Amino acid sequence: MRTVGLFAGSGALEAGLARSGHDCELLCEIAEPARRVLSARFPGVAIERDVSLMRHLPPADLLSAGFPCQDVSLSGPKEGFDGARSGLVREIFRLIDASPMPTVLLENVANIVRLHGGRWVEILARAFEERGYRWAYRIVDARAALPQRRERFFMLASRCLDPAEVLFADEVPDPAVPFCLGRDAVGFYWTRGASGLGWAPHCTPPIQGGSAKGIPSGPAVLLPDGRLVRIALGDAERLQGMTVGATEPAGGDGSRWRIVGNAVTLPIAEWIGGRLACHGRLAGVPERPMDVTPRTWPRAARGGPGTPRMCVEIGALPFWRDRLPISAFIGDAQPLSARATRGFLARADRGRMNFAPGFLDAVRAHLRAVEKDCGAGADLFDLAA
Repeated sequence: MRTVGLFAGSGALEAGLARSGHDCELLCEIAEPARRVLSARFPGVAIERDVSLMRHLPPADLLSAGFPCQDVSLSGPKEGFDGARSGLVREIFRLIDASPMPTVLLENVANIVRLHGGRWVEILARAFEERGYRWAYRIVDARAALPQRRERFFMLASRCLDPAEVLFADEVPDPAVPFCLGRDAVGFYWTRGASGLGWAPHCTPPIQGGSAKGIPSGPAVLLPDGRLVRIALGDAERLQGMTVGATEPAGGDGSRWRIVGNAVTLPIAEWIGGRLACHGRLAGVPERPMDVTPRTWPRAARGGPGTPRMCVEIGALPFWRDRLPISAFIGDAQPLSARATRGFLARADRGRMNFAPGFLDAVRAHLRAVEKDCGAGADLFDLAA
C-alpha cells in the first residue's frame, strides 16, 4: 500500500508499516524535534507541518494517524474531542472528505474506550459509517513482543477490505507467567507512590514522555538481585522496538522522552502492516450484538453502514514473541538516586496503597545501599523526584 501518515511523531507507526512492505508517500508532524527524527528516518519523504493547513491528501491506499491523546488519556483533562488537542481528529475526516482514502488506521490510548462511557469511540464509529466505511477496533498490548505493558487502541476503517480480517486475524492466550518478588523483575513509576504505581511484573509500565510532574524520565525496575534502577533513554528506545539512538536527531533529552513516550511500539505496527498485506479472519472468535446505546464500549468491536455493531471477545495479545528477560533491555539504566528513592518512600508512607509484601522493604534496602556507597550528600546532583 501507499501510505500517508498524519500526527506522525517519530514515525514508528509508519516505520512498522514500511517493514511490512508498505511505502510512505507523505508525513505530517508539527513538533520540530519529531520532524527532525522523521527526516532522518524517512529521507526523501515530504513532511507537512500543520494538518490544519493541509487542503488535500496525495493519492494513497492507507491513511495512518496516531492523533493526539492528551484529552482522552488518564492523566489529561479528559475533555475528549471537545479538547483542543484530541479534537484535531476532526482534521482527519475533513481531509478524507476532500481526498477519499480507501483505508484509514487510527491509534490512541486504550482509555478512549472507557472515557465517558466510550462516547468518543461512538463518534469515530458513526463518522466512519456515515462515510461508507466498515470499521473494527482492538486494544493491543506491546507485551506481545517486548517487556513493556503498553495497551493501545487501534481502529481500522475501510471501503475495500474487511477490517476485522486484519485486526482479528491473530490471538494467543496471555501466558500469565508466575511472579515472585525477589526472583523476578518488576517495573513501576518511581514518580508516584501515594496513589498509582503502574505495577508491571516481568516488564515496565508504559513508557511515558514525562511524569505527572512533567519530569522526563523512565520508570524504575526492581531487579531480582535487589538493585533498583531507572531506565535510560536508550533502554526506552529498545522497549519501543527502536534502535538505540533513533531519536537523537530530536536534540535534548526532554524532546526525546516525549517522542519515545508518544510512539507506537514498532513490532505492533509491523504486525498490523503484515496483516494488511495478508489478512484473513481468525475463526471461532466469540461475538455478540452491542446494545443500541451501550453504557460502555468493549475492548474490541466491529461495525459498518447498515450492519449491526458487534462486541468481539478477543484478547490484547495477537502473538507472543519469546524474549530475553527485561534486564537484557536495560543496559543503560542507572541506580535510582537516594533523593528519588526517599521521595517515593515518602509518598508511599503518606498514601493508602497496598504494596506487595516485601516491596517497600526492598526499596528501603536499595536506599541504604545507595547512601552507603555514595554518601547521603552525594545526591545534590540527582534529578528531583
